[in-house]
Amino acid sequence: MPGILWTPDGASGPRPLVLLGHGATRHKRVDHILALARQLVVNFGFAAMAIDAASHGDRRPDTSADDFTVFSEFLVEWSRDGTVEDMVADWQAALTAVRYLEEVGDGPLGYWGLSMGTIYGIPFVATEPRVQVAVFGLMGLVGPTSDRLCTDAGQVTCPVTFIQQWDDSLLPRQPVLDLFDALASVDKRLHVHPGEHAAVPVEEMEFSLTFLARHLAPYAGT
Repeated sequence: MPGILWTPDGASGPRPLVLLGHGATRHKRVDHILALARQLVVNFGFAAMAIDAASHGDRRPDTSADDFTVFSEFLVEWSRDGTVEDMVADWQAALTAVRYLEEVGDGPLGYWGLSMGTIYGIPFVATEPRVQVAVFGLMGLVGPTSDRLCTDAGQVTCPVTFIQQWDDSLLPRQPVLDLFDALASVDKRLHVHPGEHAAVPVEEMEFSLTFLARHLAPYAGT
């Protein structure tokens, strides 16, 4: 599957790796993913990786399609049997591949993904014991995979920051809170901000990286 790996200049030896899951209608090169990756590499010396989800980015036959078309096709993909299993397998394959690179190695692992990045991220983290910390949010127990999402949330035990937009017109408040409650993590925090689905404050984005770094840096090695 198409993906991008970012590492510090001249990187050598194992280091923390953060997987970045994009939202619906977006892709691995969307501005906020690039900004997060840049900060992880430059400010923390970590590696970062993003891949295109099914029907998104370079996995589309027509990469110039408008957001309405991409979202409509995502809704079909979301309803497809096996969509979660396939995306989890994609993340696992990408992770296995980059672990062989000297500049990544077998360092500690984190996950960051909001909206669709949570739909597929929670099942991935639930099945990947190497993930030591995660950032989720902008999603609730809604849609065709809600039962699976609830079950998998009960298997997530790493520290989690969960982000909610209080005035999100795409997601009712209670299903979002229900998903947060379903997470089995003892160390979990809910950060709520006013505003629409995509209006996550810059300060929250910056905190999410600091949160990841605080949990990953102690295990970074030399």
